[in-house]
This record gives sequence, C-alpha cells and structure tokens, in this order.
Amino acid sequence: MLLPLAISSAVIIFILIFALFTLVLTIVALVDILGNQFEGNDKLVWVLVVLFLGIIGVILYFAMGQKQKLPKT
Repeated sequence: MLLPLAISSAVIIFILIFALFTLVLTIVALVDILGNQFEGNDKLVWVLVVLFLGIIGVILYFAMGQKQKLPKT
C-alpha cells in the first residue's frame, strides 16, 4: 500500500517557481538561438543541448554558446 507523501505547501510552491523559472529560461535560450546565426550545425547542436539537458543546457548555452554566435551584418 502506498502512503501519501506529506509535502508542505512551501515545498510545492518552491518546486512550481523553479519549474516556471526553468521553462522561461529555456524559452529565452531557444528564442536567442533561433534568432541568431551560427557556423555549420552549431545552431542545431545548441537547440538539442538546451532541450535535452534542461537547465544545465541553458546554463551551458549562456556560458559558452553566446561566444559562438556570428556577428549580425
């Protein structure tokens, strides 16, 4: 028999805020990736990294991927 978990409402609110924050950052990263030019397949690679690694992929993109964007002409 499974017993219900006693999770406080503060924990639930924290989890929801973190999930919303993660979703917003993922969307911002994807919009930034798709709105800029990259060399070769870098754009596809960054989209996949952000989608499959979640918040870690977003952090990696903002830390390393920003430097790989081609300058706008």
